[in-house]
Amino acid sequence: MSDRLRNLYESFTRRLAAEPEISIDGMRDLFEQWHLATAEPDGVTYREVTDAPVPATWCTPLGSDTRRAIVYTHGGGFVVGSRHSHRKLAGHLATRCATPVLVIDYRRAPEHPYPAQVDDTVSVAEWLTRAHGFVPAQIAFAGDSAGGNIAVSSALRLSRTGLAPAAVVAMSPWFDLANSGPSLEENARHDAMVNRPTLEAMTGLVLNGQSPETPGANPLGADLTLLPPTFVTASQHETLRDDATRFAARAEAAGRDITLLIEPHAQHVFQMAAGRSPAADRALDQIGQWVQERFLSGARRN
Repeated sequence: MSDRLRNLYESFTRRLAAEPEISIDGMRDLFEQWHLATAEPDGVTYREVTDAPVPATWCTPLGSDTRRAIVYTHGGGFVVGSRHSHRKLAGHLATRCATPVLVIDYRRAPEHPYPAQVDDTVSVAEWLTRAHGFVPAQIAFAGDSAGGNIAVSSALRLSRTGLAPAAVVAMSPWFDLANSGPSLEENARHDAMVNRPTLEAMTGLVLNGQSPETPGANPLGADLTLLPPTFVTASQHETLRDDATRFAARAEAAGRDITLLIEPHAQHVFQMAAGRSPAADRALDQIGQWVQERFLSGARRN
């Protein structure tokens, strides 16, 4: 486990406890520091995109296959986080997958409730096909925490129209907006940042009165029969562990290509410690190999 990541999470928690009336903008400023847990990846160039449906940054490793693309949706409870807070993590993922990653600034709650986040992600995938000549088998989705939810929900929406992406990666996903997993209580003393009150507050902001059981917003209740190949990771000791395990069980029951990695003794989105944590680097290595295999499988089918 990365002490640096845990320490960062504890500093976030202390700040939020000290300022219970902190504004949304104040929270967003705080979580822009998320990148401090991540080492700068080597050999990655970054380019701002001006013609995409939303602000975005290409993270392109040297020697990567530019005929493929990964659309990355950052975590932050649908409310905080950005392409800047997750740029370095996206760079590490791009290197492992030998594929450029497009990390996007989807519209955030509460200004833009669900389904704005999924709408934006789907629009970016459609833009890649329309403006840049990609086919669905050359596109994958990835995300962490709430971004993992967005990645899976967007992939499911596209799959229903016959435009399924090659693969999906969800790291410590927050799927269950009803917040019903037993690990929320079991792991409360181990998880340095994610807790029930915070999740319930974020749920209210993103749903704006909609049901937390809405299938498009809660992949645990969605029809998974068209789920693309999906790799899910979580920590054994994080409060959202059961979101990952329950989703993987449902995907397996639906006969889908699902891989689940549970890392012991780690924190929420432990891959944020990439370059500083052996556990984070091992997980990204496994994800990278898996994603490249799924891209090859998609190319053979097409």
